[in-house]
Amino acid sequence: MGANCTFMHSTAPAQQQPQQGGKGPQKGGGKPGGGTVPCRHFEAGSCSRGDQCTFLHAGANTNAVLTVGAMAPTKEQQAANEVKDRKRLADMLDERSQTIEDPEQEQQIQSAEAEAPADAEMAEKTAHLDEHAKDSLEGSFRLKRLMSRDVDEEGAAKKQKVHLIGAKETAKVNLLMKKWGTECVVVRHVLEQLPMSELVPLDNWTKINTFVPDKIDPKGKRPADTLMRHVVESREKKEVPGGKLDCVDAFCHRWRLASAASKTLHALQHKDLRYVFANFDGSQSLEDVISQAAQSTPEDVNAATSVLPSAPGVDTFARFNRMEIIDPLADCAVFGDANLTFSIKLAKHRKALGHVGRVIATTFEDHPTLLERYPEIDASIKTLEEHFAEVYHDVDCTKIALNPQFEGLENSMGAIYYNFPHSGAVKGYFDGHPVVNWRHENLMRLFFRALRTFVKPGGLVKVASNQGAVGVRYIYIVMGARENEFVHVETVPFLEWKLHKYGRSYGDKRDSHKRPDAVNNQSYNSQAAIRDMVYCFRYQPSGNPMPPQPVRLPPTKKTLLACDDGPFRPLAEEQQKVMAGELFDRFVSEISGVHVG
Repeated sequence: MGANCTFMHSTAPAQQQPQQGGKGPQKGGGKPGGGTVPCRHFEAGSCSRGDQCTFLHAGANTNAVLTVGAMAPTKEQQAANEVKDRKRLADMLDERSQTIEDPEQEQQIQSAEAEAPADAEMAEKTAHLDEHAKDSLEGSFRLKRLMSRDVDEEGAAKKQKVHLIGAKETAKVNLLMKKWGTECVVVRHVLEQLPMSELVPLDNWTKINTFVPDKIDPKGKRPADTLMRHVVESREKKEVPGGKLDCVDAFCHRWRLASAASKTLHALQHKDLRYVFANFDGSQSLEDVISQAAQSTPEDVNAATSVLPSAPGVDTFARFNRMEIIDPLADCAVFGDANLTFSIKLAKHRKALGHVGRVIATTFEDHPTLLERYPEIDASIKTLEEHFAEVYHDVDCTKIALNPQFEGLENSMGAIYYNFPHSGAVKGYFDGHPVVNWRHENLMRLFFRALRTFVKPGGLVKVASNQGAVGVRYIYIVMGARENEFVHVETVPFLEWKLHKYGRSYGDKRDSHKRPDAVNNQSYNSQAAIRDMVYCFRYQPSGNPMPPQPVRLPPTKKTLLACDDGPFRPLAEEQQKVMAGELFDRFVSEISGVHVG
């Protein structure tokens, strides 16, 4: 162990452990609570010293979770968090610029799911669509097939068991279950969907982390719940921060450029920065592209993107996403806008700017449901029509290609908006529980795959969400976009967005008697507006065939019957069976596009 040994070596005089920074008391202690100086390598998921690390591993083997009604950070804390995020991003860029992804591992992650044969329903419903549109629906139909693979014990012959991942992964799952001393079916459900790259760190806890799912959690969480949270948070540590991210940092993360490149790009003027963003593809050095940018002239001097060519690049670029300067000729669509207040805001904004592109406002609910919840809905529809907008009801944003209202709109959308996406609450469960969280992750994956048919190249997609949301986590948004060739260009604080003041709603039956406080933007008790973000993406299709859309697998009936928390906790055995059946049927209905709640 050398210098890491905790005992005295007799060949040298015993020395007091060095103090961090040479001043003050010893700050070390890799175990939780052992110090006050955080280990930046642990935060990035790469600390190899385990318990021997002399810095604080904040959150290691603890059960800290986001709590409803948590206090919002002060402006000073928010500023400190942004500085911390920027430093973590710089460290990450330096590390990632030295590494190359293993293509075989990436392919393994893409294919680590159950595959089922095509069914007659998909063939019938998609017969009139081209291959591109059919591809956008394949993930949704596959989810439904996966749900149908689970039959009752008293039903017809059981279908052949589908192996989610390879034999090596299965052996690792069995080893972890034995090591943790658990036979929990829900824990196995979580582990069986992880690739080897995420299973190995769970096993090598002495080198990378000390996580073990607690059997008794003081906050009432069960092992599967804490495991799920740990896995997702580990992914987030390897990604960009969920908070404010400017265009240069997003660009550097995508191209794995070191922090020195980030510093250079931050100093560029507007014209040169746009040139680099448009022309750098990795085939030339960044320095060569910057030199070409200095000699370039804008192709269209009258275009909005050509204004203020010598102004600071990052600041000028940031105004476009905050002021909502989009293609004036292209149509745009808003998804999941239950009370239509955001669509009205957007329609008025476009009319004031003289845009001729349409605003298409959509709701997931049908019109009768909207009338029950929002007495003012017809007046809102009338206002939209006065601003030359169109309103579509019964729109499932994961199956747009099947909706006849969108026929003829292929490759026409210049901007897409989806504010605070959510798959609906399940009573008795927190959104992060593995029994229900798969719905939120798949929502983002299938949403971005569906958009590929309708968004034109270069079109923008903006998804607003709270950076601490545990349902649709920010990582689901970012990764769902990346899987479908939507490039992350910036993350804008929601309160800095010109369109942020609108009448937000819950989007479910609660709206009939209770509304969030839209006036002060303190919407939802469990969220702080200062942590709301707008994640901005640009569609850049490569033209290459897309692999099948990865999806997170739903729980089987066997998994649901094994649950003893959430809504199952107070029930007797027979009641649990009824509850499992009802919950399973609800999941099937949701996948089929039927509105619930």
